[in-house]
Formats: sequence, C-alpha cells, structure tokens
Amino acid sequence: MAMTGCSPLPIHQDSPSIVVVGAGVAGLAVANRLSRQLPNAKLTLLDSRKNHYYQPGYTLLATGVWKSADKVINSNADLLPAGIDWVQENAREFLPDSNQVVTDSGKNIDYDYLVIATGLRLGFEAIEGLDIADLGSDGIGSVYPSPEVALKTWQQMDEFRQTGGRALMTLAHTDMKCAGAPLKMTFMLHDRLTQAGTRQDSDVQFFSPHGTVFSVPLVNENVLSRWASYDPPIGTNFHQRLTAIDKGAKAAYFTDEAGNQTRQDYDFIHVVPPMFAVDSVLNSALANDKGWLDVDKYTLQHKIYDNVFGAGDINGTPKGKTAATVKLSAPIVVTNLIDVIQGKAPSQKFDGYTSCPMLVEEGKAMLVEFDYENNLTPSVPLIDPLKESYFAWFLEEMMLKPAYMAVAKGRV
Repeated sequence: MAMTGCSPLPIHQDSPSIVVVGAGVAGLAVANRLSRQLPNAKLTLLDSRKNHYYQPGYTLLATGVWKSADKVINSNADLLPAGIDWVQENAREFLPDSNQVVTDSGKNIDYDYLVIATGLRLGFEAIEGLDIADLGSDGIGSVYPSPEVALKTWQQMDEFRQTGGRALMTLAHTDMKCAGAPLKMTFMLHDRLTQAGTRQDSDVQFFSPHGTVFSVPLVNENVLSRWASYDPPIGTNFHQRLTAIDKGAKAAYFTDEAGNQTRQDYDFIHVVPPMFAVDSVLNSALANDKGWLDVDKYTLQHKIYDNVFGAGDINGTPKGKTAATVKLSAPIVVTNLIDVIQGKAPSQKFDGYTSCPMLVEEGKAMLVEFDYENNLTPSVPLIDPLKESYFAWFLEEMMLKPAYMAVAKGRV
C-alpha cells in the first residue's frame, strides 16, 4: 500500500476513531455497517442536513408519477446508528497529513480513519444567464436539485404537453450522478405528449456534449434506436454543450467542440447542470486531476492516504454515481477499512456495478445494470436488460425505495 506524502497510520487499533463525512445513502450505509462490525470504534458523522432525500425518486416526481414530495423526504436522525456522534456541520477543509477535518465553524476533528461520502456539487452557475431560482418556471425544468424543483418541473412538463411545441433535453459534459435520468426524462416527455395527443405537434431534441447519449454502448444503441423509431423521432445532436440560456427569449445556446455557438428556441427545456466535486475535496490534497476523490477504483481506498476511503458520488471512479452502486460498494468499503485497521491489505474489489431502471413509458421500464467494463450484469432472472417490462417499472415505482432504505441502514 502506497503511503507517499501521508502521515503514519494511527495506532488506536482496539478502539479506532472513524469519521464519516456525509449523511447521504453512502455515508449512512457505511456508518451503520461500521457500528455493527466495529462496536468498539468511536464513530463520528459530519453533515448539516437534518432531512434525508431519496434522490432516485426525483424522476418520478418530475414526470408526474409521484405527486407528493413527502415520498422522498425522511429524517437523517431516524437513519443513524445508536451511539454515533453526529456533528451537524459540513466539512470545510480536509487535512490528511495531520488526520484532521475542519468543520464550517472552524472546529478541528481528529480521526484515525476517514470515509468521505460528501456527494457532489451541482454547477448551475456554469450556465450563463441561468439562476437556480429559474428552475420550475417559464418552461425550464431540472430533475436534480430538490424535490420541490422536481415537482415544479412536472408542472412545466404538464403545461407544455397540453399544446406541445419545441422541447430541448440536455446532458452534462462532466461526470454526473444518475446519468440515466436525462434519458428517463426524455422517454417520459415523449410518453406524456403521446398521452395528451400532442406528440405530432411537438419537436423533441436531445443535446449531448459527447458522441453518445449513454456511456454503455449496448444501452446507447438501444436508446438511439428507440428514439429514431418514434413518429416523429426524437432528434439527437452530438458534441453540443449547453452554455447559456436567455430566459426572456426562451432561447438556449449550445457550444460545439470548436467553440461555435448556436441558438435553439424552446418551449420546454430540461437542464442537466455540470457536476463537480465539493469544494472541500476539490481544494484538498485528496483530489485527483479532475477534482474528485483520488481512490483506487477497485478497493475504494485513497491512492496516497491509506487511512482514507471514499463512498458514493465523490469518488473519482469511471462509473458508479448512483444509489444502486452504494449497495455493492458500501460493504466493500467497510470490509477493506477493517482490513487496514487490522494491518492487512484491502481484500475486496469493487467491479463498478451500476444500475439504472430506465423508464420508457408509463408502466414500462428497462432494468439496465452494468460494470466498469460496460458489461451488462443483469441480476434478476428472466429480465432482459434491453427490453422494457412492467416488472422493471414496478421495481422503480414500488420496490426501490424500501431497498434503498435497507441499504442506508446497512442491512443489505
């Protein structure tokens, strides 16, 4: 294990002090598992959020499947293990050479071992002319920021589908969480327009800053084939990055790889912002060259600081910014951390498992599962990951939240 540039591993092996930063599903899953597997450890959790948000449910809110934000809001207090020290502040700075985290108020918290599960930051400010307050009004929506914005996005979509018009669907140029969400929104917009009888009166265009709409080739081909088969088809525009919006004119501006900008008018636009590592990681010695937490993609241990592990969206791994990833990766983080505490090398390897229930139309979805190598890794017998089914829809609408809560509590 490389230790270059870091302080020696701490010696409190019988009762190690472990700090978990972040109370999203990744941080909670790790904290709950550590509480059971290391009952003598001193566990500390840093996060200012009192509410816990079931983010996979935002797409269901934003497409009118779920009607209430209450379905995605829980209390973090109800999800924490007994006996953990919950410091209700965020991490302002990481000092890995001295094994300390500095909180927003300036408090220094010492640790023997650290698990970073901060999630990521949405960069709406990178889109010129757009304010986050604009989301959910005047034809502008986004599934990502909050339950409230997701509900307002459905209101905008619902108003749009009454008459139809021109819709622009976008994708971020950065690494992003739930990369299937923009595709789900596009499929469901098509379906909602069809239901309203206004699809023939509508032009739906998808803009990708890449040469694809999804990173897994088989899934990308499947989606593009479906969109091309629609009447009228969903148009695809590649190497086009959303860089500006003129809200008053209802115009969006896209920039290609050569720096050329084009104007696209819209009646409805779904904005996917660029996404970045949180500043506390981005500005620390823990970051890789893109700003993400510099972990080994298999062990999820930091590449330089052996007493630091990452969980969830903050990790600088090729894939895995989904809640489903946490189900397989959180147990690996905990096992490997315990290995290190015991003076051994990490014994478990994560294969990059990611799952995306791809909504295709109301009542039908595809259950897409894959790994780092873009291999499809179906886990449900008799379910073809590239064919839509009611069962996959049922999983998304009815079964995934109970499964997610079990993951957060470290039970599965």
